[in-house]
Amino acid sequence: MSRDVAKSKGTTMADEANNAGGIAAEASAGTEVGSASGVGSASHVGSASGVGSASGVGSASHVGSASGVGSASGVGSASHVSAAGTVLAAFERRVAPARDLVDHAAEITDAAHAMAVRFDQGGKLIAFGIGGACTDAQHVAVEFVHPVIVGKRALPAISLTSDVATLTAIAARSGLSEVFAHQLKYLAQPVDIALGISVDGDCPSVLAGLVTARDAGLLTIALAGHRGGTIAAKQAADHLLTVQSTDRRVIKEIQVTTYHLLWELVHVFLEQPSVLSQGTVTP
Repeated sequence: MSRDVAKSKGTTMADEANNAGGIAAEASAGTEVGSASGVGSASHVGSASGVGSASGVGSASHVGSASGVGSASGVGSASHVSAAGTVLAAFERRVAPARDLVDHAAEITDAAHAMAVRFDQGGKLIAFGIGGACTDAQHVAVEFVHPVIVGKRALPAISLTSDVATLTAIAARSGLSEVFAHQLKYLAQPVDIALGISVDGDCPSVLAGLVTARDAGLLTIALAGHRGGTIAAKQAADHLLTVQSTDRRVIKEIQVTTYHLLWELVHVFLEQPSVLSQGTVTP
C-alpha cells in the first residue's frame, strides 16, 4: 500500500507494520495455526508496503514449517519399531531355554522316577529355597499335598520356609546358611526327598541343606540356573536340573515348569506301579 493510499484510508506505515507484527505474533503463538496458510498470505502486506520490518510478517510463513511437527511421527514410528524389537527379544530370550528343557527330558524323567520310588516307600518331599525360591518351595509342597487336578493322589510334602519362628531362630543363632540344614537334621528321614531351589546354584543355605540331606541318605534334587554353581561343583545333588540361561527371570520361569513336570511325572509313575521297579524310564 502506498503512503497516499494509506493516508486516504486513515492509516500510516507504522500502523501497517504494527498490524503485520500482530499477525505474526498470533501465528507464532499458535492461535491461528489452523489457518497458517492464511498467515502466509500476510506476506503480501510486506511486499506491498515494501517496508523491511514488514518482512517480519513473512517470517510468519515459518509457521508453515510447523508441518515439521509431522516429522515427529517419524520419531513415533521409530520408537514403535524399537518397542516392537524389545518385545520380540523378550520372547526370543525364552526360546532356547525352553528347547533345552525338552532336550533334557530324560534327566527330568529320571528325577521324577526316583521321587516316585521314594514316595512309594513312604517318603515325603522336603522343599526349600531362599528369597523368591522360598515361595517356589511352598508352591511345590502345596502341589503335592493338595493337587490342583481333582482325583490326583495327595502326597506328603513340606516346605522348610513356612515356619518363620524356626527360620529366624536358627538364623539368629547359627546364621542364615544353616536354616535348612538344621531343620533337615531333625525333620528328615533317609527315605525322604530333599528338593533345593536356587536361581544361580550358589545359595549357601540351599547348598548346606542339600549336603546335609545327601549325607543323611535322602534323595537330593536341585533346581539351579546356568551351570549349577557351587551345587554342581560340590556334587550336592543326585539330580541337578539346570536352566541354560543367565537371565534370572527366565531361570525362575523354567524352574516353575520343571517342578510342575516333576509333579506330573511322579503321578504317572505312581499310577503305573510296574515301572517303579525299573532303574530309569526313557521318555
